[in-house]
Amino acid sequence: MAGALRFAVVATAPSIDVELASVRGEARPFGNWLTTFPLVLVVVDPYTHESAWILKTAQRVLENYAGADCRVAFLATADAAGSLQFLGSLADEFLAFADPDRAVVKSLSLTVLPALVVVRQDGSLLGAAEGWVPEEWRALCEDLTRLTSWSRPNVPAAGDPPAYPGTPTAG
Repeated sequence: MAGALRFAVVATAPSIDVELASVRGEARPFGNWLTTFPLVLVVVDPYTHESAWILKTAQRVLENYAGADCRVAFLATADAAGSLQFLGSLADEFLAFADPDRAVVKSLSLTVLPALVVVRQDGSLLGAAEGWVPEEWRALCEDLTRLTSWSRPNVPAAGDPPAYPGTPTAG
């Protein structure tokens, strides 16, 4: 049954020139956010239940890697105000980006949200897991753990939602 939830991996390395804006207002080219560490993004769509269902799981995953040699963040497909409203206190705990025009999502060629994405410092893609397919998130976490020499979170863990395909990024 889990095979029915799988999507073909189509994500691509982002353009390092696409603008990536913090919900607090700082905007820079994507590549400037990668100068020191890989970027670990949980990409969510604030206008869908599916993205809301993954917030606690995403928080746990990002908390796990917060001390590792990577930068962890949320990327919400809304303007800054909408992203802040959706993320609530998570926007205080983690770096949070707003992507109202979905320019970053398009640059990554993501087709389904929520997604877990890891971009190396050179702009290449370590991997992406689209939708909530725990086995794919776990595999990407294993790759990130090897890259950062850090501990891997349990994925899935007690309290995580059951697997679901997510929602298409195209409107």
